[in-house]
Amino acid sequence: MKQILIIEDDKILRENIRELLEMENYRVFTAENGKEGMEAAIRLKPDLIISDILMPVMDGYQLLKSLYQNGETREIPFIFLSAKSEAEDIRIGMNMGADDYLTKPFLEKDLLRAIKTRLSKHEKSQKKKTETPQNHQINTLDELKTYFEHAGESLEIEKNGEVYREAKNANYIYLIKYGLIKTHRMDEYGKELITGLYKNSDVFGVYYFMDTSFYPETATALENSYFYRLSSLKFQEILNSSQHLTMEVAQLLSDNISILKSHLLEMAYASVLRKTTSTIRQFAELMPESAREGIRISRTDLASVAGISTESFIRSLSSLRKSGIIDIEGRNIKILNMQKLNSIK
Repeated sequence: MKQILIIEDDKILRENIRELLEMENYRVFTAENGKEGMEAAIRLKPDLIISDILMPVMDGYQLLKSLYQNGETREIPFIFLSAKSEAEDIRIGMNMGADDYLTKPFLEKDLLRAIKTRLSKHEKSQKKKTETPQNHQINTLDELKTYFEHAGESLEIEKNGEVYREAKNANYIYLIKYGLIKTHRMDEYGKELITGLYKNSDVFGVYYFMDTSFYPETATALENSYFYRLSSLKFQEILNSSQHLTMEVAQLLSDNISILKSHLLEMAYASVLRKTTSTIRQFAELMPESAREGIRISRTDLASVAGISTESFIRSLSSLRKSGIIDIEGRNIKILNMQKLNSIK
C-alpha cells in the first residue's frame, strides 16, 4: 500500500483529502505545517507528499527546499496544492523542483490523477536507476547523456514555454532529446540578449563551475521540445567521481563561451545583411531537416538572435528574397540557394 503524506494547515481540508485518499486504498499521514511535515517525511519516508504553500512555522517553499537538501527525502515525489493560482506562483513552485502544482479549489479526479501519474513516473524512474551504470562508470559525455535518458526525468514543453527563469534556484541540468531551446537575459537597457541556442542532444543549464546556486539566465523553448533533467546535486556527484568527464564538460562550456563571444562581436560589427544571413545559416545548421521545409521560427526571435530590430531583419529578408536566395511562404523561410547565402560574408 502506497503511503502519502498530506501537509495542510486547514484541518477540514486536510481531513477531507485524507478521507478521499483512504477510499482509494492509500495509507495516509498528515501534518499541519511544514516543520511537522519535514519531521514526518524523514520518519515515514512516504511514497508521495502533498503540501500547501501558505502555512505557519514553515511554509511550503521552505519545506520543499529542506526536503531537497536532505538525501533521505530528496527524491520523494512532491505536489503543491495551493490557493496561490497566478501563473507566476505556479512557475515558482515548478522551478523549485515540485513535480506537480494543483490550485484550490480542485477537482477530486484531478488530484487522484496527479497522484497516480507521479507515483507511476517515480516507480519507473527508480526501476531505470537499477538498470543504469553506477556513477564511477560514467566517464565520458556520451555516457552521461545515456545516463540522462535512463535515469533522468522526462519533460515536454510547448513552444514559448519557460524551462527555467533567471534568478531562480538552479536545481536541474538538462539534455534535449528533440526541439530547440534559447537561453537569454535582459541587458541594462531592457534589450533581450540571446546567450545560447541548444538543439537535439545538447546539454544546457550547466552552472556547476560558477559560484552561484541560481540560474543566471532564462531558458525558453523556440519550438515544442522534449528533454530530460537531472538534479544539480546528482550531476555534481557524477562529475566529482570522474576527472575525465569533468574536463569534457569544462571543454563543452568553453566552446559555448567561444561561440557566444564570436556572436557578440558579430552583433557589434557586422552589417545588417550579414547578421541576417548568418542567423539563417545558424538555424539551418541547427535544424537541417526543418530547414529544407522552411524555418518556422518567429521573425522576432530570429531578429533577436541576429541582434537587430525586427524591422531591419524583415527588410533584409525582402532583399534576400528578391535576389532568389530565399523564399518566404507565410511565416516560413525556405532557403533556395545555400551557395549564394554562404557567399555573403
